[in-house]
Amino acid sequence: MKRFHVHLTVADLTANVRFYSELFAAEPTVAKPDYAKWLLDDPRVNFAISTRGRTPGIDHLGIQAETEGELLELGRRIDGAGSTRVAEAAAVCCYVKSEKVWTEDPHGIRWETFHSQGESTTYHAGDAACVTDGVACSPDAGSIAIPTQDGPACCAPKSACC
Repeated sequence: MKRFHVHLTVADLTANVRFYSELFAAEPTVAKPDYAKWLLDDPRVNFAISTRGRTPGIDHLGIQAETEGELLELGRRIDGAGSTRVAEAAAVCCYVKSEKVWTEDPHGIRWETFHSQGESTTYHAGDAACVTDGVACSPDAGSIAIPTQDGPACCAPKSACC
């Protein structure tokens, strides 16, 4: 079963952790100096906040897949919607290792579909294969090779990929 994902950029992490913990009647599942996440079942949502650089507000929305098959299906849906997708293989972001596919809706709202595969000790891989814009780990699509429908998922810089 998939889980809806919301990632907000906040200016004051402590105040927002306090607010959302009260609102959700739960402490964060993950709490770091720059990031917090609640994995809630009612409502079924992966709700994250961070202080990673953008103007406070919605950073991106997404869908967390429970299996690789669900992630592949979400990728097919993105293709069916006629949107460009950017795959991020073996991504490290938000203290988690994941396979990801990013896209934007017609209004430019960023959407992340992902399947998490384990924890990470860092917020972002930094020098890993994936190139990101450094805030909430959303890809800089201009510097990433976009895979074809039949090609490999790849997120390295165009000069080093595909």
